[in-house]
Amino acid sequence: MTAFTAPLRLRLDGGALVNNWRWLQRSSGAAACGAAIKADGYGAGAIEVMGRLMNAGCRDFFVSNWAEAALLEPLLEDGVSLAVLHGVRSEDMEVALTSKARPVLSTSSQIARWKAAGGGVCDVMVDTGMNRLGLDWRGDVAAEIEGLHVDALLSHLASADEDTGLSRIQLDRFGALKASVSAPRYSLANSAGICLGQAYAFDLTRPGLALYGGVPRAEAQAGIAQVVFPQAQILQRRHVPAGDSVGYNAIYVAERDMEIAVLNIGYADGYLRGFSNRGMVKAGDVALPVVGRVSMDLIAVDVTAFPSLAEGDWLDIDYALPDAAALSGLSQYELLTGLGARFDRLWD
Repeated sequence: MTAFTAPLRLRLDGGALVNNWRWLQRSSGAAACGAAIKADGYGAGAIEVMGRLMNAGCRDFFVSNWAEAALLEPLLEDGVSLAVLHGVRSEDMEVALTSKARPVLSTSSQIARWKAAGGGVCDVMVDTGMNRLGLDWRGDVAAEIEGLHVDALLSHLASADEDTGLSRIQLDRFGALKASVSAPRYSLANSAGICLGQAYAFDLTRPGLALYGGVPRAEAQAGIAQVVFPQAQILQRRHVPAGDSVGYNAIYVAERDMEIAVLNIGYADGYLRGFSNRGMVKAGDVALPVVGRVSMDLIAVDVTAFPSLAEGDWLDIDYALPDAAALSGLSQYELLTGLGARFDRLWD
């Protein structure tokens, strides 16, 4: 069978991924530094991410559901753990009871279900102020988890990427839980939480965004490097006379005669309409503006200054996450996890 290559690709920097984890590990102090690899490794490819981070020394990994866990379970080796953050539904029990991965239990019914089935090691999530998944911190958590074989007690920071009093409130609540609920390990900090300092690290940190080049707080700016570099191929170069419009709804009108390149990337690939008339593409170090509306599979770029660019050439999408987020109005998380399946993923 003929092997096809896509006209768009992600260049993925494995060295930057590992260096980001090592910076987060150092910033975690004495705590172990894990890795959130849910959503297919934030769009980078969970199998490749997990393999590289295991080789670097990471031993704790987190996914969202059991389908994600099943894909990664063959990679597990002695001393490496995989936790399923969304717990265990009744539909998951058959798989969960035989899996090497463990559930992160977050409701009374999940706990009862796991106990009744004689389930093994688990983690427990306690909500300390986000009002998302987890047992209520105000309840008798110690009594509720009695009889479980708990490896780690977890909570999650709601606003660690902002300077807000809620992070300190959650820290105090989690500290009180540690004093009253016995567990081998305690874990609170995500990427942004690591940047808040050693008090938030406890025994285990769980970075996600920063592993992949996201900058959750200014403190991470110097330590975190870009990992994901989208590239797209020119499908056509064309002349646009002054006064003509480009793309859907004619939101860009040429003020002068110009040359555009039409690239094979669009909102179906995660390059969303927030980049319309705002995004940038690079030829080497030179930025080229996206002109007109981003469509499902295509964008147009002003290449007037580059007569040598032609059909078949590759261009770099400017995708440094903090800058791209500010430009598009999308979060760094959306920019990463929205990158679609049509990209060829090429690791350096």
